[in-house]
Amino acid sequence: MSEQQADFETRARAAAFALREVFEPTPLVLNPFLSARYEAEIWLKREDLSPVRSYKIRGAFNAMRHAIADGTTRFVCASAGNHAQGVAYAARHFGVTATVFMPVTTPQQKIEKTRVFGEEAVEIRLTGDYFDDTLTAAQAYCAETGAHFLSPFDDEDVILGQASVALEVLDQMEGAPDLFVLPVGGGGLSSGMRAVLKTAAPGAGMILAEPAGGASLAAALVAGAPVTLDSVDSFVDGAAVARIGAKTFQILEDVPMRDVFAVPEDRICTTILEMLNHEGIVLEPAGALPVDVLKDLGTRIRGKRVVVVTSGGNFDFERLPEVKERAMRSAGVKKYYLLRMPQRPGALRDFLELLGPDDDIARFEYLKKSARNFGTVLIGIETSAAENFERLESALNAGGFTFQDITADETLAEFVI
Repeated sequence: MSEQQADFETRARAAAFALREVFEPTPLVLNPFLSARYEAEIWLKREDLSPVRSYKIRGAFNAMRHAIADGTTRFVCASAGNHAQGVAYAARHFGVTATVFMPVTTPQQKIEKTRVFGEEAVEIRLTGDYFDDTLTAAQAYCAETGAHFLSPFDDEDVILGQASVALEVLDQMEGAPDLFVLPVGGGGLSSGMRAVLKTAAPGAGMILAEPAGGASLAAALVAGAPVTLDSVDSFVDGAAVARIGAKTFQILEDVPMRDVFAVPEDRICTTILEMLNHEGIVLEPAGALPVDVLKDLGTRIRGKRVVVVTSGGNFDFERLPEVKERAMRSAGVKKYYLLRMPQRPGALRDFLELLGPDDDIARFEYLKKSARNFGTVLIGIETSAAENFERLESALNAGGFTFQDITADETLAEFVI
């Protein structure tokens, strides 16, 4: 054990102890449903049950207490979600002020939650349509006022605060688990836990899951340094980061690629619904991400003791229709077609007769008449089993209908669905 590693664990334990000022350790709960499914001992570290329903309070609290010790009383952050709420909660606790910059497009629910957590201690400024614009405005404000910028992940004190998750787990169970499974976005949680486990539980493995549309860690591992992704799917907003942190990557740079998994966003939706319906657990997309990746681990977890960090539960239920839609598409039980419909009496009836007993029309819309005798129809179909679409498409071909499956065509679907 190096002196630097020992020092990191000592400081992480100090951060964990300080956190007891504001909340007790989050629960570590054995989950029988997941354990039976994967033939393993699956424990959930319920960070979704922290005071702000995510682990982000840990890093914000620890970074803020150190800055206050150095004389800082004014803080700034840029965030549209969990980090903003953690900063707001910590600012109110310490009796300091925080200016939270959020994109203009931030849902009202998140703005109100940040305001509730911070009360008079927090000023919210809505700036920019995109997060990069918001971040630029926040950093410019810091330069003008001399306020302290609280990074959501790329800060040593934030990393130390997030490391407290691992230390709590070790205190809550007898002996270390065989494996930790957690999400990775900017890298604050994963780097903190990895650094402290090197000394506190060197035999414990770690699986890192990132959204397929924001796989910044995998890109950095391939390049050997942080790189900026050309585009990011923001659906998993708690982990969809275009560029992993420089400080966090210094800790993660030797993570084996076999331990990093990219998880499809649509598939995560099936897990959000499953955990809600089967277990009554509300998880945001980033919180469901490490639960979902268990599907990819197979024999690597069978018979093992596994701790899954459910990192957040700030789910806006206005997103539920979108989650259901994406889950059905992931499961292959919902598809969208562009169908060329003959403009003659009985054509619609002929089409309807091709549908099976479990096929339901979820959407039917004439888009245009492409010719005098034909019209283009957007049709959405839901069914009970994915294989039903093979039968339907065969029947459409046999019936002389011209059609195009646009379910996976993101560009086209964006305009017509």
